[in-house]
Amino acid sequence: VQLVESGGGLVQTGGSLRLSCAASGHTFSTYSMGWFRQAPGKEREFVAAISWSGGIYYYGDSVEGRFTISRVNAKNMVYLQMNSLKTEDTAVYYCAAGPNVRVSPVEYGYWGQGTQVTVSS
Repeated sequence: VQLVESGGGLVQTGGSLRLSCAASGHTFSTYSMGWFRQAPGKEREFVAAISWSGGIYYYGDSVEGRFTISRVNAKNMVYLQMNSLKTEDTAVYYCAAGPNVRVSPVEYGYWGQGTQVTVSS
């Protein structure tokens, strides 16, 4: 599976962005998908994950209630809708594919190149 993120950019505090992750490969619908982020000098942080069917999903504590993960298997796409953005959301955001819905990055074997999200005050 190859993954390509898009949709990052510069936004003001309180604004919204929607990240997209395009996957290649006919087995996309069998993978659980996750979003992670990494700020400079910090470890990679779990943001959200969704099962292959979309019926199971988890969020990191810092984003729950503000971010929404979704997927459209017919289009090989995963999305992360980010609302009420804060300066601390600034990071490079990565999508990842793995066999199960997990919060640890080591559980995901496929990664995109990342997209920068910058939230200014």
